[in-house]
Amino acid sequence: MNEVKLSKRLEAVAKEIPPQSIVADIGSDHAYLPCYAVLNGIASSAIAGEVVEGPFQSALSKVRECGLENKISVRKGNGLAVIERGEPDAITIAGMGGALIRDILENGKDKLHGVTRLILQPNIGAHNIREWLIENRWELKKELILKEDGKIYEILVAEMGDSLKPYEEKKEHSIFLGPFLIREKSDVFIEKWSYELKNQKRILMQLEQAADTEETKEKRQEILHKIQLIEEVLG
Repeated sequence: MNEVKLSKRLEAVAKEIPPQSIVADIGSDHAYLPCYAVLNGIASSAIAGEVVEGPFQSALSKVRECGLENKISVRKGNGLAVIERGEPDAITIAGMGGALIRDILENGKDKLHGVTRLILQPNIGAHNIREWLIENRWELKKELILKEDGKIYEILVAEMGDSLKPYEEKKEHSIFLGPFLIREKSDVFIEKWSYELKNQKRILMQLEQAADTEETKEKRQEILHKIQLIEEVLG
């Protein structure tokens, strides 16, 4: 993977960037995504944010190597601290856990003024993001699910709007598994949740053999509820 040929998941993220927008890529690593977006005329300019020194230096090197110093600003900082209010049109956050992406959005939500689209690719825990979107009036517009190198990824695209609209049917199921993904029920979706169902049942078996504490009882109920949600969707 490089700035010319992205991974399948990052290419899918890049396709959701609005044409000729200013995009901020948070946790940009080597800055492959912003370089690709600018080189291919998807974004007019970009911001690459990175909190860790090593990846920050890698991003600086890659932007210089591509001759894009006048188009891409590489900045070191935590989450949305690297952008100014009203600066980017779109924000991409890819390759992190859903809980971490949620925290980045929550901690920097004062910086989201003027942002028209969020493109978020959690590795796990996408429901954390859906819950945040609902609470903060961001409408989920599109979901994608894909498999690459044996791993399954989800991509969530959101814009300001009626945040409850996608969840009109089976709200709890939709938040947990994804309203658009449930409707589509692709082979990859079924594979992901069939595996997760087995995993939850394995955890339940372990809990049933554990000491019967209040904490264990609560955890058991939580797992049983997850199993129920998944089974009702998979049918």
